[in-house]
Amino acid sequence: MSALRRFRGDAALLAGLLVAGLVLLAGSSPKDVQSSLSFLDAAGVERSFSLDVMRRACEEREVVVDDPYHRKSMGYVALPLGCVLDLGFAASGGGEGQRDRGLLLRAFDGYTRSVSGRDLLEEGAFLAFGESARMGRGPGLARFTRIDRRQVDPSPFYLVWTGVEQGDPHDHAWPYQLAHIDVAPFEQAFPRTVPSGLAKSHSGWAGYALFQRACASCHSINGEGGKVGPDLNVPRSIVEYRPIQEIRAYIRDPEATRYTSMPAHPDLSEADLDALIAYFSVMSERKDDPRARGDS
Repeated sequence: MSALRRFRGDAALLAGLLVAGLVLLAGSSPKDVQSSLSFLDAAGVERSFSLDVMRRACEEREVVVDDPYHRKSMGYVALPLGCVLDLGFAASGGGEGQRDRGLLLRAFDGYTRSVSGRDLLEEGAFLAFGESARMGRGPGLARFTRIDRRQVDPSPFYLVWTGVEQGDPHDHAWPYQLAHIDVAPFEQAFPRTVPSGLAKSHSGWAGYALFQRACASCHSINGEGGKVGPDLNVPRSIVEYRPIQEIRAYIRDPEATRYTSMPAHPDLSEADLDALIAYFSVMSERKDDPRARGDS
């Protein structure tokens, strides 16, 4: 009996340690994985810089912003984004050398935002690495308050804007959990999202441009694009299983249907919605399922 009790005790201890490990893993944040920011230039050369290196290269500041996710004024300790881009792309003209190039902002949670270098060089952009009130609290303690409906840790970096007219995430990228800044035109990075063979006069092209701007940060087509939300084309296109009017209403105001992290798009006109539906429709005839390709 004593041997049996010892076995049960050891099993219970092992189970407890396993559960504790799973809890720690589930609660880990991106900063536990990587505290650096990676840059991929037009030549395909990738460089990564730790926070310490970036703090030595760029003058850190305390900035106060009207945070669109917290929906209140927030104070952050941050680095001017222009200086960070100069460091990351030093071998290809710094930030200014990327002005006319397409870039992708990639986050740990799968968010992927297509921007131009011109967008990122606009005055008022800062790379935040902690909240002013939370810095200096000691190692291992969160530098950010959890964010969004999903309550995720924004670490390691959060791109914020100080301008009064820069607070709309539709117009200015506010990615948190930022991990990579890549030079890559959208069509080059995600070729399977392109409505190939479509007449240039077709409204699907206008819808494709809108998809890049308004949808691809979180959604993919044929497995390419953002990974926060579901793929809109495979295995079934959204236009194949949801009524068109429901799709239009959901895009315009998602929370009228369900509580979600998807933002509303009141800025999209009826013509914009027509174009998006046209794009989804033509892509439903151009399916390229990554599972069928054997992609992971």
